[in-house]
Amino acid sequence: MKYMCRLICLLIITLYAGITQAQFRKYSNEFLNIGAGARGLAMGGAQVASIEDGDAGYWNPAGLVYVFDHPSIGLMHADYFAGIGKYDYLSGAMPIGDKYKSLGISIMRFGVDDIPNTLFLVEPDGSLNYNNIQSFSSADYALILSYSHLFKDEEKRQLSWGANTKIIYRSVGSFATAWGFGFDLGFMYKTPTWRLGISARDVTTTFNAWSFSFDEKEKEVLYLTNNDIPIKSTELTAPRLVIGGAYNFKLSDNFHLLAETDLNVTFDGQRNTLISANPVSIDPHFGIEANINDIVFIRAGAQNFQQALADGDTLNQKKVWIFQPSIGAGFRIGNVNIDYAFTNLANQSNPLYSHIFSLRLDILPKKTESEKNGYFPKLPPSEKPKKQKGYFPKS
Repeated sequence: MKYMCRLICLLIITLYAGITQAQFRKYSNEFLNIGAGARGLAMGGAQVASIEDGDAGYWNPAGLVYVFDHPSIGLMHADYFAGIGKYDYLSGAMPIGDKYKSLGISIMRFGVDDIPNTLFLVEPDGSLNYNNIQSFSSADYALILSYSHLFKDEEKRQLSWGANTKIIYRSVGSFATAWGFGFDLGFMYKTPTWRLGISARDVTTTFNAWSFSFDEKEKEVLYLTNNDIPIKSTELTAPRLVIGGAYNFKLSDNFHLLAETDLNVTFDGQRNTLISANPVSIDPHFGIEANINDIVFIRAGAQNFQQALADGDTLNQKKVWIFQPSIGAGFRIGNVNIDYAFTNLANQSNPLYSHIFSLRLDILPKKTESEKNGYFPKLPPSEKPKKQKGYFPKS
């Protein structure tokens, strides 16, 4: 436990010191904050302490090490805003070496297609020519490469760490493109009943370098309509720290209840969150999962607590607290996991719901009893990695 407390303090100091040296856009690369996997979205995004499958590359790379005996492949698709926005996510993970290390890859795309380009709708004589309307797409892509390593293994207590390298590509038709690059760092401490997770996202800040491409005719239209012609620019994403704790209630041999709370800590100024201050704001996420015989899963969650004007009260300007609820379910059939989430993009009183499905395929060998309980098998003495003082394996 003392190791995790030291890590939290060190990460907060590092992140806060880094953001005081530059100016950032408060809402940058927001598509990376949507979530991944129907399980996580159904639990309100509370995943950083309990995730241990291929989606860990997104939530907390330290959890990837628990893919210690089998490769895992995950797929997710979601339509937002009545199918206007489309979100696709693919993940893969596999153990390497002595099963105390894992590699992962995640690919995501969020895009809006068939956007009308009305730059040349109006002819020079003022008439409308609808034949001049063409369509384009605006899409954001991310490639996340992950590595995870268990570096402390005691009796029923384990400490792991992981890291991400993120490559980002964004495009707006033929008009603008951006390339970005960043790093994430994660830690996880696990016991039979409770867990603690930390994910430092964009830990060294993440940048997007934008470039724009307009031909002379397009520039002329922008000038005549009093629009600025953009030039090259750099967009910076400030670091954030996600701290999560989870507890597993064993109500019977066949029924478990997992509860998790995550605190999403930002350092880029006051935000409309439950705990709002300058420069630090905290956005909590809550999630629960009922596990029935490790086959059926029932989930619920809540996130994005904000103050907003009460419905219909534009005169008194009265504000109320709103949040985004979510529910879902999952089924495990052999080595196939099918998950579903029903989430709200707005708040509990605004019906902007989306149906989200994800599929995970595990290539499973036969498990030992310790592996079934979520712990690493005890290797024979000849196969055990050598350990130095403090239980750290020799690299």
